[in-house]
Amino acid sequence: MRIGVLCSGGDAPGMNPCLRAVVRSALAAGHEVVGIRRGYQGILDADFFLDEQHQSRMPIQAVFHLAKRGGTILHSSRSEQFRTFDGLQRACENLRENRIDALIPIGGDGTIRGAMALSEYWDGQIVCCPGTIDNDLQGTDFTIGFATAVQTAVEAVDKIYDTAESHERMFLIEVMGRHSGYIATYTALASGAECVCIPETKTDIPAIIVQLERHRDRGKKAVMMVVAEGDEAGGAEELNRRMVENGCPFPTRVVILGHLQRGGSPCPADRILGATTGDFAVRSLAVGATGMLSGVVNGQTVLTPLAEVVDDHKPIPAAMLDLLNILSR
Repeated sequence: MRIGVLCSGGDAPGMNPCLRAVVRSALAAGHEVVGIRRGYQGILDADFFLDEQHQSRMPIQAVFHLAKRGGTILHSSRSEQFRTFDGLQRACENLRENRIDALIPIGGDGTIRGAMALSEYWDGQIVCCPGTIDNDLQGTDFTIGFATAVQTAVEAVDKIYDTAESHERMFLIEVMGRHSGYIATYTALASGAECVCIPETKTDIPAIIVQLERHRDRGKKAVMMVVAEGDEAGGAEELNRRMVENGCPFPTRVVILGHLQRGGSPCPADRILGATTGDFAVRSLAVGATGMLSGVVNGQTVLTPLAEVVDDHKPIPAAMLDLLNILSR
């Protein structure tokens, strides 16, 4: 079998370990791997990883030492052209011309929707791996890159807290998550933040002001608020403006972590998750699976139909939100 592998959408720490697992597992089983550069756009452009003989295949040497590397050596992108009918037709033609039998896309929501669209026109097998820091996919307890992104955000909050205490201020720290509050929730809980604002819950500014006044009256001098960029009240800058207008009892500053959360060497959990899902994707293709996500649920590898993976919003456990509410009072 000739297996194509690509990374698409936003990069996530752990994509390289996943790629490493795909290549090593496939070669060990006697398959051939074609590395597709720059995501779905790479299919359209026939932009393939070339070995030393300038052949479109990935030898085992190509993935040496990848377990510890952040980003993706195949690079990633988003392709508007791929979303069109003509783009999908061209992708199918290039996949057939290059004798690619199966595809393993590594990415998030957009990557999976792209795979679903491609499957309507291409008869090859597709099994995706969950590579996104947002942790917003059904069919897996965690996504590749999420644990590292949270670790990065927590380390940043810990450092900012030192400055907050020195100057007796409140900091609003914006983390990624346009549609999901997983990073914000886990970061707030792990860092001991006093407040979190996420898309899944209503942000009640007057209630937050009351809570902050209670902290002030207790003698608290430094406060941390973690804000998901997609919170319905706005990002950290807008939320800060509205809180000041409503009489915030602390002087405030805003820090936007942004793309910092996507970089860095993947933590052990993401290396293991990438390796596990990458290997399982290869083994699943070998037994005929297609249109599936390779995920891990309750410690077990599972396949979930792609349509179910993106069918509904992945909820944040109510028990976690309750715990955060109790600990931040």
